[in-house]
Amino acid sequence: MDSIIPEKAFFRIGEVSKILGVEPYVIRYWETEFKTIKPVRTKTAQRLYRKKDVEELLTIRNLLYQQRFTISGAKKQLLKVHSKNESTPKDGDHEKLVFIKKELEQISKLMS
Repeated sequence: MDSIIPEKAFFRIGEVSKILGVEPYVIRYWETEFKTIKPVRTKTAQRLYRKKDVEELLTIRNLLYQQRFTISGAKKQLLKVHSKNESTPKDGDHEKLVFIKKELEQISKLMS
């Protein structure tokens, strides 16, 4: 079951519930268990989820319901995924750093 996330900045819990196909209390529970889910609160304390929160919730739902992970297993799997994403250099990062280094060296020569 592929869920399509509408192009919006924020989603209320009812909308997220429909996208995920789970009850709102499940989302609130996942929010307490998975610290990567941090909805913005309005002045009236309503939760507003960003698109990245909804994507993370879809991943959590997949881990728990399709891949049959436990909560602790899903947490470990998410840690692996997030650490892998952070450690992989993006395309062009090395070239940007080389360029910045050359620019800094030129600035250093001008200043001495």
